[in-house]
Amino acid sequence: MSKKDELPQRRYRALVAHLEDLMRAGLKPEYEGYYGTLVLTGNDRAELGDLDAIRRAAREAGRRLGWEPTTKFVGDRLFVVDEWDVPEEICKRASGDTADRMDERRQPAPRPPDEG
Repeated sequence: MSKKDELPQRRYRALVAHLEDLMRAGLKPEYEGYYGTLVLTGNDRAELGDLDAIRRAAREAGRRLGWEPTTKFVGDRLFVVDEWDVPEEICKRASGDTADRMDERRQPAPRPPDEG
């Protein structure tokens, strides 16, 4: 195979590796690899290239991580989501974390002292 023919394959492999790194960096250790999500904006996609190639590379990168990846295009964003079935223990942990964050946001703001 000539070097010219190898260039697209090298670019694709580099794209898969780059997306895999981004996906891995977004994983929370406490969820043991579950709840993987990557969101690419229009600017991100413009830097990475062709949408079809990005989707294909993202699915391959997700499979390398053990995900059951799916891609969804919403507005100008590309979502790469892990559709794995999540074990009950991790699901409860994530639900508790979400509830805790919601409670923190619902705390009333401290009131300024009366100036009276």
